Amino acid sequence: YSETREPLPAMLDGLDALVIDLQDVGTRIYTYIYTMAYCLIGARKAGLPVIVCDRPNPIGGAIEGACLQKGWESFVGQYPIPMRHGMTIGELARLFNDAYGIGADLEVVPMEGWQRSQYADETGLPWVMPSPNMPTLDSAIVYPGTVLFEGTLLSEGRGTTRPFELVGAPWIDAERFADALNALGLPGAYFRPAGFEPTFQKHAKQPCGGCQIHVTDRETFQPVATGVALIDTFRRFDVERFAWRQPPYEYEHELMPIDILAGADTLRRQIESGVPLAEIVDSWRDDEASFARIRAPYLLY
Repeated sequence: YSETREPLPAMLDGLDALVIDLQDVGTRIYTYIYTMAYCLIGARKAGLPVIVCDRPNPIGGAIEGACLQKGWESFVGQYPIPMRHGMTIGELARLFNDAYGIGADLEVVPMEGWQRSQYADETGLPWVMPSPNMPTLDSAIVYPGTVLFEGTLLSEGRGTTRPFELVGAPWIDAERFADALNALGLPGAYFRPAGFEPTFQKHAKQPCGGCQIHVTDRETFQPVATGVALIDTFRRFDVERFAWRQPPYEYEHELMPIDILAGADTLRRQIESGVPLAEIVDSWRDDEASFARIRAPYLLY
């Protein structure tokens, strides 16, 4: 069964309904929302009703980043939504099912008392790790940006106790790197020089230099822009040692991992061409505005 993302008919045989209760983290590439989408597709084919139990978006309702473009679909991005979509998993179910044509018999059980501006620590609910490398709300807040590191040979902190908050590489001088980032004046963030040694995955058991991202104001913090600034700064520090990760990645064997993460090859080409961060961020504005209009009919809160 590990070879399929969509439930096989035998998996659904004999069911009266399929109930989906998953905790998303508010970022396009987090695969739970596509597991849900594939379940909606499988259930539609089987004539089976689906009930989605809604849960909070732990990082609130802001929209940030370019939308995924046609031709770049993968298991880390199936539909044209921005990196930070600001929707709940129930709202995404409605969007996928209607706007993107799945057409399942869908019911979403809404939450009571949640507001779109709320972060997870404002709900009164405990943080339960949705996956092993999402140990805290801090991880989820930076994740829309530092998940892009999975498309590079830089460490995104997997194998440490602070995945996605710690980033680095063996060839980086942590003090110089953090100083360069803090000099950018990025809103809502402070970059503390850090040395770390991942226990597994990239650069396992090798001392890495880099930084820990401390979010000082999550209302002004822009995780996607910050992630791009980090990658660009790493590349500028040593363009010879910096490298993009090569496929395969997440069941995709042809397209570059950074491109399917970013939703197209645009971001990679912008970074390689030295496009200033402000111009890269401005290039997302039309997508963000368009998505705000597209998502509006499907919002429940």
